[in-house]
Amino acid sequence: MIHVDAQTMLEVAPRFSGENATNQAAIIAAAGEVLQVTLQQYDITTRLRIAHFLGQTCHESAGFRTTEEFASGDAYEGRTDLGNTHPGDGRRYKGRGLLQLTGRANYRELGGVLGVDLEGRPELAAQPALSLRIACEYWKKRNVNKPCDQDDLMTVTRLINGGLNGLEDRRRYTNNARRALARIEGVQLSGAQSGSDRRILFRGAKGEDVAELQTLLRKLDFAIGIDGDFGAGTEVAVTRFQSENRLDAD
Repeated sequence: MIHVDAQTMLEVAPRFSGENATNQAAIIAAAGEVLQVTLQQYDITTRLRIAHFLGQTCHESAGFRTTEEFASGDAYEGRTDLGNTHPGDGRRYKGRGLLQLTGRANYRELGGVLGVDLEGRPELAAQPALSLRIACEYWKKRNVNKPCDQDDLMTVTRLINGGLNGLEDRRRYTNNARRALARIEGVQLSGAQSGSDRRILFRGAKGEDVAELQTLLRKLDFAIGIDGDFGAGTEVAVTRFQSENRLDAD
């Protein structure tokens, strides 16, 4: 698995100042400390899975600067579909976590899975390390890894959001994650292959190395342009080549 930590999360997220920066730093430090082991437990271990997970959680947590919904929660009052059957449940079980957990019934269910009394102590869901686990449980329940493997941002977003709200931000954060992971893979490769100057290529990369890759793919009858820009067409060709040759389509 690619080694990910707080630095990876920081490279994905936007920059803030003042109180927002302080809040972001605290959340990233706490979640980043357990990020590697937690993602591994949920098989979020490939470049695409990690990139989409970090992109989606970054958006849902407003750039990793909050693990609690900004709104009061009054909008959920009386929502029996969320299990909010007692007065005050709307505020008590408002959205919390990196992928916001909402409603008494959902707090009860996830708490049971994790062995934590979230129904009795809903504020625990805002703790960064626990909110990471909650997000992973939701990810697992909705089988979000599957569209990640197809690099299907729209399906991933629908599974997380129910629609396509904030799609451009999600795309930007996911692309930030791609770049961060490519950097990490490059460091790992250079450490494993002493003296090698080979570069890890990924979507968004540009230059002579990309043009050389495209030239080789053209010789294998892949219909792509040679423009030195690793875009969607090049990525499709690379992953198809990998699949056809029994390589990890990563």
